[in-house]
Amino acid sequence: MDGRPGDHGEPSAARGDAGAGQESGTTVAERLRRVQGSLSPAELKIARALMAHYPAAGLESTSGLAGRAGVSPPTVVRFVARLGFEGYRHFQQSLRDEVQARRASPLTLRPVVSESSPTSELIEAAAEVGRGAVSQTFAALPEQEFDRAVELICDPAKRIVCFGGRFSRLLAEYLDLHLRLLRPDTQVHIQASGQDGGFRVDLGRREVCVVFDFRRYQRDTVELARFAQERGARVVLFTDPWLSPVAEFADVVLPVRVEAPSPFDSIVAPVAVVETLVAAVHVRLGAAAEERMRAAEEASGDRTME
Repeated sequence: MDGRPGDHGEPSAARGDAGAGQESGTTVAERLRRVQGSLSPAELKIARALMAHYPAAGLESTSGLAGRAGVSPPTVVRFVARLGFEGYRHFQQSLRDEVQARRASPLTLRPVVSESSPTSELIEAAAEVGRGAVSQTFAALPEQEFDRAVELICDPAKRIVCFGGRFSRLLAEYLDLHLRLLRPDTQVHIQASGQDGGFRVDLGRREVCVVFDFRRYQRDTVELARFAQERGARVVLFTDPWLSPVAEFADVVLPVRVEAPSPFDSIVAPVAVVETLVAAVHVRLGAAAEERMRAAEEASGDRTME
């Protein structure tokens, strides 16, 4: 989504994705979120080790992953079974499929319709893909992570900074336009190589950085998010199911689907989650948000057409 053609793109089940594993469209990370509350202490160690270096840690041998997590190899085997895999080989194949899916681009993805397809077929395919992306996103949305994102964004002591990549910064701008009507101290940062030294210096414990990064992941976005985290800022990440490297150190991770009828990634599901976040922030801030919205409207004047 964020790079040039060949640099970024997100395949979908409708386009013959790799990465389906034993459950079509379900990543290992999604499986893990489903069962996280029922894992034993030893299995939780494996989960933390896996997510700290995802997906590379899972591509090690059973003894390698066990050593990384500080558990026994049989515990790793039980952990993999808990995720719903028939064996460690199937677990690793799913991760390898995810690695391949991460590298997909508009030049390698197939559209869901052909040149000879009628418009009606394209419309039907687009509707089906869009509905599927949104429903899958909300079905897998981690509620605790979402609630934590709302809590951080509503904290009056925090300053909110939104940023993203070449295309995903549109989502950062969209979120910021809403947040600035609901609370003070929110901005969108447009990255300019070598020209944001002052911005970086100001980053610290007061900031909550809302980061948008979708495959293929943009290096400067990842580096800025890491810099912010190292300076003490909180990081809320919007990413795809294959997880940006930012997920390794983010405080909150919100994965969204990006299926589209074209070879280019869709922001339909990401926008839906952003709008849900805005709704939750509005409700949480209550009267303070309503008062600010009223004051903002009075300050800007009536711009509507009769």
